Amino acid sequence: MADRIATITRNTNESEITLSVNLDGTGIGSFDTPVPFLNHMLDQIARHGLINLDVKAKGDTDVDDHHTVEDLGITLGMAVAEAIGDKKGIARYGHAYVPLDEALSRAVLDFSGRPGLIMNADFVRPRVGDFDVDLTREFFQGFVNHGLFTLHIDNLRGSNAHHQVETIFKAFGRAFRMAASPDDRMSGLMPSTKGSL
Repeated sequence: MADRIATITRNTNESEITLSVNLDGTGIGSFDTPVPFLNHMLDQIARHGLINLDVKAKGDTDVDDHHTVEDLGITLGMAVAEAIGDKKGIARYGHAYVPLDEALSRAVLDFSGRPGLIMNADFVRPRVGDFDVDLTREFFQGFVNHGLFTLHIDNLRGSNAHHQVETIFKAFGRAFRMAASPDDRMSGLMPSTKGSL
């Protein structure tokens, strides 16, 4: 399997982002965005997805964090789509349950080539520090739209919003790692009866 790396620069009137990803990394990264809690969540994706991720972002956070968070999801999706390539030889599907104390979340992912997000999460409060928890959905919606995969996320329980959001990002990282991993038995084969994804 060729090196699965990509670097994307995406600049708009609302944000300026440069992002590099190595899907066969060791879970390290650097995160320089104006949204501190998102830096922490991106670190969860890298660590639990075993991808190397370097992110530099600026955005109109004087308006609010929405554009920056959504655009980071979009840019990460673009980078993953480029890095994953034609998807031959990958597992394609991944799933994970992750607890954090009282909170529990599940993520199920399919590198289907069809963007779709189903997310069920009733957060117990609207913010974690300065982070609007509604932006969790916006991040993943941008990610799946441009990464071209189907993602189901369920926060099954939790009484602490920080724990709820963190279990979602950790579960996603683990499910992503499983789905993107090479499958030796699929060596060079497309994991679809269609012949393409």
